[in-house]
Amino acid sequence: MFRQSLEGVTPIKPSGRITPTRAPRKIPAHLQQPSPSMVADTLSDHGASDEPVGEYLSNGLNRMTLRKLRRGEWPPQDSLDLHGLNSEAARRLLVDFLYHATQNSLRCVIVIHGKGWRSEGREGILKTLTRHWLTQYPQVLAFCEAPQKAGGGGAVLVLLKSQ
Repeated sequence: MFRQSLEGVTPIKPSGRITPTRAPRKIPAHLQQPSPSMVADTLSDHGASDEPVGEYLSNGLNRMTLRKLRRGEWPPQDSLDLHGLNSEAARRLLVDFLYHATQNSLRCVIVIHGKGWRSEGREGILKTLTRHWLTQYPQVLAFCEAPQKAGGGGAVLVLLKSQ
């Protein structure tokens, strides 16, 4: 019955279709230009534990600040995606991103570091290091895990000092 229904049908010729390739990674325009020499990379990997820091609150700040950040009182104004970068490139890009964010008077940003699914059962390396670096950056007041819709455990909301 199937062969009867296909009687007289001509096959379509191959269209020469090209299989799509993965688009190149987009880096925000303000990060594509070289950074001024005054952006010092003072972040260290030393002292990073095996477990990522869940949240951070700078000394002297009220715990209510962290609660407000978690509840979305400061919506993210920019984001940085560190997926696929090695630790050296990720640290440099993070420093540049935070520098430009503070120069542009951004109050809250989101940093996407990924969950580290390919880390052989451990927490992701970038997840641990990114959160460790953020605790060292002087303009960071607080950070916490992003809401599930914004990356969950693979991202952090970062509250920056206002200018």
